[in-house]
Amino acid sequence: MARFTATMTTAIHHRLRRQIRTFVNARVKWVRDPYLDTAVEKEKNLKSLLSLKNLIISHPSKAPPLRTISPLKPQLNLPTTALKFIQNYPFVFKTFRPPIPLSTLHVKLTPNAESLHNDETLFLNLSHYRKDLAQRLAKLLMLTRANRLPFYVINRFKFDLGLPHDYLLSFLPEFPEYFQICQMGFKDADGREVFGLELIKWRKDLAVSVVEKGDKREDFGGGKRVHIRYSMNLPRGFDLQKKVKIWAEEWQNLPYISPYEDAFHLAPNSDQAEKWTVGVIHELLSLLISKKTERENIYCLGDHLGFGIRFRKALVHHPGIFYLSNKIRTHTIVLREAFNKNILVEKHPFMRMRYKYISLMNKVLRRGIPINAGALRHRMRLASVKAANSKRMKQVKSIEPKED
Repeated sequence: MARFTATMTTAIHHRLRRQIRTFVNARVKWVRDPYLDTAVEKEKNLKSLLSLKNLIISHPSKAPPLRTISPLKPQLNLPTTALKFIQNYPFVFKTFRPPIPLSTLHVKLTPNAESLHNDETLFLNLSHYRKDLAQRLAKLLMLTRANRLPFYVINRFKFDLGLPHDYLLSFLPEFPEYFQICQMGFKDADGREVFGLELIKWRKDLAVSVVEKGDKREDFGGGKRVHIRYSMNLPRGFDLQKKVKIWAEEWQNLPYISPYEDAFHLAPNSDQAEKWTVGVIHELLSLLISKKTERENIYCLGDHLGFGIRFRKALVHHPGIFYLSNKIRTHTIVLREAFNKNILVEKHPFMRMRYKYISLMNKVLRRGIPINAGALRHRMRLASVKAANSKRMKQVKSIEPKED
């Protein structure tokens, strides 16, 4: 009888936790993770550089005049003037003047960059990559209740998903069995109809999260909830308060609800609802080739799906699952478990292609010789430290008493 009573008490306790909010009133501090900051910072200006590269390649001559690029600075999200940005990457872009009178500066890709672009184009046209991309895009749509998203939301994740810059024309028509363009049923601020992308039919084989794939049990889909714990990786120096640790441990033991299920029936402020919310964000980041994205992108998706402030709270409450980096002039949410220090644990093949662009970006000319910009910055820092130490030594010697 005592055992039965204890079992019933435990069951009632878990049912209550699914309906009530038990998060403790404690501040979860933010602690910098230098490794994940490095992972974010290494891609500084990559998105802008690839946008400019695509603009140059799409020009009929593949060498547009600089004056036609300069006004597009906001659209390309360039951090400085177009000319200065181009000059910062001499192994990617080259400026020249055509051999005609009064000609203006033109821009083209260097042979190395053009060769890399051709390799990228070949990769993007591989059938297995395009199928992988179609499935990841389908899974993104399946995270929504209506299986559709407006293009303004999808475009926020276009770079992080690895979609071609012209995916509407070069990619979507290839998968009529997956997608169709639809009206979203509302208008934008200018009164224009909003269009989006819709999944033709639900794909049960894709409705398995990366967390479920990583769990070896086979009782998914049998109607029984399983208890899956998220990987928690806190940086050195991060120490949760004891009451937060206790709450997190109990929260981890709550049943796992797939992000592909509709759990909006749960009390929005309950612990169980938060575990489902964390699952949605976790799956979203897992679909992205770099396992990270700008915080505003996540907020935009959450607002459209009806999560509102719940996405914001989930990111703050679980620093062991998600990391917020404030590098490269923005805020980036990183999936911690996807990285070993600053290295992706599993590199998507398309990320390997992007790392080749980063390698070109990091090369600079010094006295006409190409060197790695990272190595140059390291030597300059060492020289700066050495000069500072030398200055301090001179100051110390100047105040030492002189012998008579």
